[in-house]
Amino acid sequence: MEEQEKTKVMFLCRKAPYGTIFEQEAIEAMVMFGAYEQDISVTFMDDGVFSLKKGQDPSLLGKKNFSKTYMILKDDFEISHLYVEKESLEERGLTEDDLITEVEILDRGALRKKMDEMKAFIPF
Repeated sequence: MEEQEKTKVMFLCRKAPYGTIFEQEAIEAMVMFGAYEQDISVTFMDDGVFSLKKGQDPSLLGKKNFSKTYMILKDDFEISHLYVEKESLEERGLTEDDLITEVEILDRGALRKKMDEMKAFIPF
């Protein structure tokens, strides 16, 4: 039986964590898509880069800390790539050292090329 090519899907995380339900919903969708063995990438841009910031403590907001989930996405849920838009990091005064997990930082031009390879986008 011939193996079917995996569909390239990119999640776009653009919202700040904890102010909405977007981050929790995005994580649940990533896990679900990973279970179907698709080629999943996740891109953090705009305020979505705050989802990866070290030292989060949303307990004052009565929320769970979802940031630790991103540390296991690649290995446990077969997420192929985690990207962060360089300009979004810089605009928010963050560097790679401020992030909780290893990511590939791409400038807008390089990120656009990665996006051109995708079959579908799922924005959050």
